[in-house]
Amino acid sequence: MKTKSHKNPKVNVITLGCSKNLVDSEVIMGQLRASDFDVHHEADSESDIVIINTCGFIDNAKEESINTILRFAGARKEGDIEKLYVTGCLSHRYKDELKDEIPEVDAWFGTLDMPALLRTVGADYKHELLGERLQTTPRHYAYVKISEGCNRPCSFCAIPLMRGGHISKPIETITAEIEGLVKNGTKEVMLIAQDSTYYGLDLYGERKLADLLRSVSDIKGLEWARLHYAFPSQFPMDALDVLAEKSNLCNYLDIPVQHISDSMLKIMRRGITKKRTLELLDTIREKVPGIALRTTLLVGHPGETEQDFEELLQFVKDYRFDRLGVFTYSHEENTHAYSLQDDIPQEEKDRRAEAIMAAQQEISEDLNRHKVGTTLKVLFDRLEGDFFVGRTEADSPEVDNEVWVPAEGNYVRMGDFAQVVIDSHTPYDLYGHLAPIQ
Repeated sequence: MKTKSHKNPKVNVITLGCSKNLVDSEVIMGQLRASDFDVHHEADSESDIVIINTCGFIDNAKEESINTILRFAGARKEGDIEKLYVTGCLSHRYKDELKDEIPEVDAWFGTLDMPALLRTVGADYKHELLGERLQTTPRHYAYVKISEGCNRPCSFCAIPLMRGGHISKPIETITAEIEGLVKNGTKEVMLIAQDSTYYGLDLYGERKLADLLRSVSDIKGLEWARLHYAFPSQFPMDALDVLAEKSNLCNYLDIPVQHISDSMLKIMRRGITKKRTLELLDTIREKVPGIALRTTLLVGHPGETEQDFEELLQFVKDYRFDRLGVFTYSHEENTHAYSLQDDIPQEEKDRRAEAIMAAQQEISEDLNRHKVGTTLKVLFDRLEGDFFVGRTEADSPEVDNEVWVPAEGNYVRMGDFAQVVIDSHTPYDLYGHLAPIQ
């Protein structure tokens, strides 16, 4: 049994899942700090209150969330913590079932229940803090949400069930948030959404991604901004002109195509064909020369034949994405695909995913090989062992490649940019030394 010794309640916020969840946690923490709570993110030390921000995207994420809740429920039962609250996607989707199974949790909240969560904890929800948060990432980079929710009907995706329909944030709200971050030392922002392609349609009556990018690029002191999660269907082509024009908009686009077979695109309800997908990707590369493209693929969806998979694998080999990730299909309740038979064994799903990643590893190694001898602008994130570790314009934090520079004989401060001469490579990383200052 712990003995309370803090003048102000100590709160430990645990974040599971994606960068969008991380932003939510940062906002919760900012609100708690404004109410004089002693707030920490994923602290190792004892806390009075634990808030778990869960993910419910696919089976593995749900399992991790449940295991985390159970671990802290045990601590709550033993009296090691005083209160346990659960929020986020898993809680939004399954709280009615879970509250009976895990009674140690004091309260469950959905993704839209932040004011209620704060009131329950004992904090005042301060509307004037909208956009402000307690940053958990290194100060020099931050994730910024441009919208909430999603209106797309993808067969496999439960996000609309957990996040609701698409709601764009006004351009002036987003730019004000980024300006505040830049004043605090942020040099790079990742613009994130469930679907950035849709941005503005609900708020302004037309897609306004290009206008948003232009406004963000005009923020003084912002050195890099990169765009994530651009849905291929109905992509606003005028955004490409802004990406090509503005030097502080990274030559980088995260565009999850999911599949390339026409039959699978139809089954997945993606609203696009193979022909239109290829035309879009070709146009992006034509209008923004040198752009680094990241994509995400899904294998093992009901109805995916071996022929469909081979077509996808050949597409990966032919198109040579700079960055690529792959998921195996997860049979999610209340999605359109849940009415279909999940007829592909997990072993086969895993085989297909491994084949995709094996092909991508060869592509990535070849792309990296051609970078040896070049000089690249690198933003340094951390010191790890005997190396400074950073990223190029083509790399987003956590998910993409890194550049490693020996600490011996080189020196940079974390959060600084430097020119790096690339000396060698592995399939996913580059190694080099600092270029002489001219």
